[in-house]
Amino acid sequence: MWQHLDPLAAGATDSMAPASELARVGIKPVGKLPCQLADGSIVEYEFGLAQIEFMGEITAGRVIFGPDDLSPLLSVTHLESAGIVIDPRTGQLKRLPAIPLRQIAAIC
Repeated sequence: MWQHLDPLAAGATDSMAPASELARVGIKPVGKLPCQLADGSIVEYEFGLAQIEFMGEITAGRVIFGPDDLSPLLSVTHLESAGIVIDPRTGQLKRLPAIPLRQIAAIC
């Protein structure tokens, strides 16, 4: 299911995949949340919690049960938590040499 993710589709904060695919791999809905679509309309979708593996890295988070004709969407939040960013000049995915914790250390 995750081989065809489109991480460049949007700056989404939650990942989304077809509901039938999520159910097939055993992910169960745990709640609902309102989502704003590109046209501005608000639609309520179910979401579940999933382990997400991408480019050899593993992260976890909320995944939205989307329409069955949807191409899976990997959120920018999940990319960054796995140490992967989108290069704004090239649009290519780039692995960080290390996850930056300076901002976290400054708060503590």
